[in-house]
Amino acid sequence: MSPATGGSEGSGMGVPSTRAAFSALLEDSAEDLYESAPCGYLSTLMDGTVAKINATLLDWLGLTRDEVVGRIRFSDLLTVGGRLYHETHFAPLLRMQGHLGGIALEMKTAQGSRLPVLVTSTVKRSDDGEPLLIRTTVFDATDRRAYEQELLRARRAADDARRQAEADREQLREALAVLQQSLLPATLPDIPGVETACHYHTASPIQLGGDFYDLFALDGDDRFAFFLGDVCGKGPQAAALTSLTRYTLRAAALHDPDPVANLGMLNTVLLERYTGDDPRYCTAVVGVLERAGDSVHVRLASGGHPPALVLRGDGGAEYLSTRGGMLVGALPAAQFVTARTTLHPGDTLLLYTDGLTEARIGPGKELYGYDALQSFAAGLTPSGPRRVIDGLTELLRGFGDGLDDDTALLAIGLPDRTDTGS
Repeated sequence: MSPATGGSEGSGMGVPSTRAAFSALLEDSAEDLYESAPCGYLSTLMDGTVAKINATLLDWLGLTRDEVVGRIRFSDLLTVGGRLYHETHFAPLLRMQGHLGGIALEMKTAQGSRLPVLVTSTVKRSDDGEPLLIRTTVFDATDRRAYEQELLRARRAADDARRQAEADREQLREALAVLQQSLLPATLPDIPGVETACHYHTASPIQLGGDFYDLFALDGDDRFAFFLGDVCGKGPQAAALTSLTRYTLRAAALHDPDPVANLGMLNTVLLERYTGDDPRYCTAVVGVLERAGDSVHVRLASGGHPPALVLRGDGGAEYLSTRGGMLVGALPAAQFVTARTTLHPGDTLLLYTDGLTEARIGPGKELYGYDALQSFAAGLTPSGPRRVIDGLTELLRGFGDGLDDDTALLAIGLPDRTDTGS
């Protein structure tokens, strides 16, 4: 016998033995994999009776094989809620579809605790298509459940925080609305033969603005003082400045009905009150109305404020130039510019703050400006103060996000005697 032949025969004799050992190893490994798999396995008859179960699932449940196999059904391993879901949804769908995957259930352990699991089941059928048994894989979802519960707690905490924040914002809005109203006159006085209207547009419900206005009698029914303005800044400091400004101008006008003197007094007060590195200033227009028969004479002074607009009964609209008037509270020797006009029946004097003219409009966010305001106001004539304010209120609403500053409006006029609707 040649070495080659002997070697070949030797190899041939060794192959069956090696294959047999390898097959035995595979069988052992398959069984070990089933029993010690990182997930649970069980097989049940079609009525749910457990026919086979691996050691992993038994260990999770704290049960023995003798307590389970042939003695109980799969649904008996579930909690009450899980059993109900299994009977009403899981089992019927499995019979119809033959497969269900990733269903969240809860199993009960021998110690009485709950084990959250994800279950996947498949119906094994014969060659003729008859259902034979159900194979089920069970995954421990404890970590996933803990994560979901933590996520739910975090979400609830976030929802609670949002609700609390919204409640806090609502309280803040209510408080600021009350404070804002306290900085404005509750009502405008009745002036015989004169119509008045006002409006305050708040750009932000959670931030105090610095616009202000007032109208009040000086003596009897013939002379009235008015003012309108805008202090620098926002928030509580602006509110304090607004309060100081309003009461200073009111006291000054009652003492001396001279608009320039009133602005001079306010200028002195602001310079004395706000010194050093925290200057505070404002723009303001102050004036006096005096009845004269069917007309009203208007005398006003401006400290850096946008020009007043007069809407005439004949359909025109013109600005009262007060160019050159300086900010109030900025310089000791500030100059204030005066203007005069007479209102006849059908005329309206409109005072406003720069939130109106500095609104941003259109795709290019361009300034609304004085020309646009003049054209818009002219389109409102002939009409009285109330209709003018109503038109401007709608205009402000239409600006939307383009209006980022508060706006105060005050209109004073004489009814048109020829307008029977007035």
